[in-house]
Amino acid sequence: MKKYQDINAETVDRWVDEGWVWGKPVTTEMFKQAQKGEWDVVLTPTKPVPKPWFPPLKGARVLGLASGGGQQMPIFVACGAVCTVFDYSRKQLESERLVATREGYSIDLVRGDMSQRLPFDDETFDIVFHPVSNCYVKDVNYVFKEAYRVLKKGGVLMSGLGTEVNYIVDEQEERIVQTLPFDPTENDTLMERCLKNDWGVQFSHGLEAQIGGQLAAGFTLIDLYEDTNGEGRLHEMNIPTYIATCSVKK
Repeated sequence: MKKYQDINAETVDRWVDEGWVWGKPVTTEMFKQAQKGEWDVVLTPTKPVPKPWFPPLKGARVLGLASGGGQQMPIFVACGAVCTVFDYSRKQLESERLVATREGYSIDLVRGDMSQRLPFDDETFDIVFHPVSNCYVKDVNYVFKEAYRVLKKGGVLMSGLGTEVNYIVDEQEERIVQTLPFDPTENDTLMERCLKNDWGVQFSHGLEAQIGGQLAAGFTLIDLYEDTNGEGRLHEMNIPTYIATCSVKK
């Protein structure tokens, strides 16, 4: 069987072809508005990242970690940042290339698997911007360790993180049906369910891994907020299913 990482890359590529909301790049108008200082970006489905989380973007070196799709990095470039995108999906990187070509700027596009060592030197970046994506990685602790390694001292990690709520309910989000952890690599039934529903291979991660993993890597947690799915029954009931965190390498 294919590695779960390759299954996920192929799944995201297909989603992009099908019009996935997280694979639709920003428009020229959005890019121009960002150049004027009018912009927002998200780490989770609905809430914009607070502006105070960002250090000055002009001249900052930003790593978009599993952040392809042409949605956040073009905004940062418009604000004067020097950006690198690291993503395992070819289609998401193509979206980044499309915007860069259209708007006439340079950006480093690197295809790779974030469950492996990142191909960057120590203390390279000022910001690591990491939208919801580590649900597709079994070991999130390693992701945080690598983010810490490639950040400069004083650098900021901004992460969008799923809680375990989405993994315990049925498809209609009405009943609790699933025990935890949700790990398809250890449960053939879960693997079949993921593939049947075209979810990719996903993993649940609790706060011990999501917050504790950042602290264990050496980060200092500065701020966080909660968010919902953006649609569906849990969203309508205002039940938080995501958190976004801002952490600093001191």
